Amino acid sequence: MGGASFRDQMAQSSNSTFFSQEELNKLKSDYETGGLGKVTPLIQRKIKELGNTELNIAVTGETGTGKSTFINTMRGLQSDDEGAAETGVTETTMEPTRYPHPNLPNVYFWDLPGIGTTKFPANKYLKEMKFKRYDFFIIISGCRFRENDTKLAKEIKRLGKNFYFVRPKIDNDLNSLNKQRRKVNEEEGLEKIRNDCVRKLQEAGIPSPSVFLISNFEPNLYECKQLNEALEDDLQNIKKSVFILARPNLNLEIVEKKRQELKKRVWMLATLSGAVGAVPVPGVSLACDIGILVGGIIDFRKYLGLDDASLQRLANMAGKPVGVLKAEVKTPLVGEITPD
Repeated sequence: MGGASFRDQMAQSSNSTFFSQEELNKLKSDYETGGLGKVTPLIQRKIKELGNTELNIAVTGETGTGKSTFINTMRGLQSDDEGAAETGVTETTMEPTRYPHPNLPNVYFWDLPGIGTTKFPANKYLKEMKFKRYDFFIIISGCRFRENDTKLAKEIKRLGKNFYFVRPKIDNDLNSLNKQRRKVNEEEGLEKIRNDCVRKLQEAGIPSPSVFLISNFEPNLYECKQLNEALEDDLQNIKKSVFILARPNLNLEIVEKKRQELKKRVWMLATLSGAVGAVPVPGVSLACDIGILVGGIIDFRKYLGLDDASLQRLANMAGKPVGVLKAEVKTPLVGEITPD
């Protein structure tokens, strides 16, 4: 990578949330005084941080509200996929249950027992559930938010974390409205349900509740997009990037977002690869230089859902043979990785 190219890429990183302004200034200063070799340690630390940053998402609500299905949907899994949260079972555990993301091992969705199913009041509940562990809370309700949900939200707010109210069975609610009133315009029905939710939460003491009406089984419809955008916007720096990469590849818009996010990482891998190859270190050969790039390609493939396991899950969801999907993939990211 030439000097001008490195400076251009570094300048673009000012739009990225990976580096603080202080770190960018240090990169520039180190490069000007010592070239690629001197900037390598900070870039190595940043790449390690990108790979090791945890994101912990707490999902709570009473039994039967659709928590497990919601957790599976957010991870891009169906109920019969390996590692999926078990659905349709009676809640018996009083402990948080952790479900890792299938492609990002440091992203966890936690199924918390509903506060109505435990013996703890709201303030003690959060302590028992290890409140500080989670980046934000999603409070699930099957039909209406109850007193316990609002008590919990107030306690979460008091302790300084974000929370979101989600109704994941809005398709059922709309069907019910249609039966009561023959035919209801979808937009009108959603507004009626939302206004009812917001009014009751406000009456319970939540002044500006964030309410999202979604369907676990139709993640491209209703307000699933708005929910994910709200979660993304409320996260900072590397955690925001991690959340974007953790989203299921449901449409081209999400894939394009991931592409832009991964593009910000390419120059770091290229710089590191070039610097490692250029700096004479005992025992380091060209193979190590290529190894950095190969590792990046393997990670990118997973994030974009192009690895074998992800393609198989997509094929199951689409009801098509996995070979049909692979035949449609034009990118060289799929298939054998060669030194060339």
